[in-house]
Amino acid sequence: MKNVDLQIDARWIATVEDGTVLEYNSVVIDGGVICDICPTAQARLSYQPTRLHSLPNGLLTPGFINLHNHCAMTLMRGVGTDLALMDWLNDAIWPMENAHVDHDMVALGARWSMAEMLSTGTTTFSDQYFYPEAVAAQAIEMGMRCQLATPIIDFPTAWAKDPAEGFQKTVALHDKYKSHPKVHVALGPHAPYTISDATFNQCRTLADQLNLRIQCHIQETQGEVDEAIEKTGQRPIARLEALGLLGPDFQAVHVVALNDQDIETLARYNVSAVTCPDSNMKLASGFARTRDLWQAGVNLCIGTDGAASNNDQDLLSEARSATLAAKGSSGDATALNLQQTLQMMTLNGARALGLEDQIGSIKVGKQADLVAFDLSDPFIQPLADPLSALFYTQRAQVDQVWIDGQLKVDQGRIAGLDIDELVNAVKHQRKSMEPQ
Repeated sequence: MKNVDLQIDARWIATVEDGTVLEYNSVVIDGGVICDICPTAQARLSYQPTRLHSLPNGLLTPGFINLHNHCAMTLMRGVGTDLALMDWLNDAIWPMENAHVDHDMVALGARWSMAEMLSTGTTTFSDQYFYPEAVAAQAIEMGMRCQLATPIIDFPTAWAKDPAEGFQKTVALHDKYKSHPKVHVALGPHAPYTISDATFNQCRTLADQLNLRIQCHIQETQGEVDEAIEKTGQRPIARLEALGLLGPDFQAVHVVALNDQDIETLARYNVSAVTCPDSNMKLASGFARTRDLWQAGVNLCIGTDGAASNNDQDLLSEARSATLAAKGSSGDATALNLQQTLQMMTLNGARALGLEDQIGSIKVGKQADLVAFDLSDPFIQPLADPLSALFYTQRAQVDQVWIDGQLKVDQGRIAGLDIDELVNAVKHQRKSMEPQ
């Protein structure tokens, strides 16, 4: 028998890699890497694990990848409820940010976000917010993988007085983490309505020089598109195409207000599209044409957006909304079947990050980023399909989470985290942000 670090015996394993759900199989892990996937009876005869986890009622999936977030905005949860996007930004969010965003606030809000993400199965996330260095430090401490899309915008912010300073800080952050196995730096130009052509050109130049991803809010509302056409004569996606921004390294977030030409363009340039349905529905921005994006071959991913516009950081809940919205808005019950939904939140996210060889599916040779769900709840029974139970019943519970084969969540509790202490710090910070 071969000695290994970890063996997980599961009732079901959704590998994502080949679209199948294995039954009564085991994932064998050594050195943080998956070294075998085989029937449990065979694994019991072949391996001697240091740690053995048995999941008789469990479904094992790859760790979830949240492709768009503003982590620190967990401290603004519930602010500006029932407002449209631009009113929400102008009247609620930007004033609060201008008054209260600093390094310590971002660090605390990011830690709170990561705790919620881990407890709901997310192992990798992309953040686009101020003080990304504070987010990096928290991610390293929590052991999570992250992409940090540095905030680039054409007016002064708490982090940078202008785009030039934002680019300088991006380069410094890249230099600091370029060899880090879990922290990846990207560029985060805010949106076409806040970024000039010159700044976009600088983003493309720097991305090419340093091999950085670019993440940008794109065509989030029809009003944004109409205003762009009035001012520039072009739809935002057409403008970005003309500027040379689009490519496999570009992550287009929201993409709600799309026409057929937009979708064709995104597909032609191999752009990754990131849908955030709960945020878009809450802000009445509309529904992304996810069925059409998928059918066109666009690499479709999913993100929670910040907790201020969503209210939670639960990617499974987000994926449920994405699936139902795709079916309801298209009138096609086959739109985004559950294997496709699971792929959106795992392997497609890894592709968008350029990490598909490392994470995103349960496959020999990949890092052991895994989530175990307990499907024993009586109101899930009778259980005909584990993926249907996972996405549609809202009763599946995260039991364990591993990153690199290291246990980060056990029986719903985050390893090494004093949750009561963190809650108290969050409440104190939020109280200090309320209008006096």
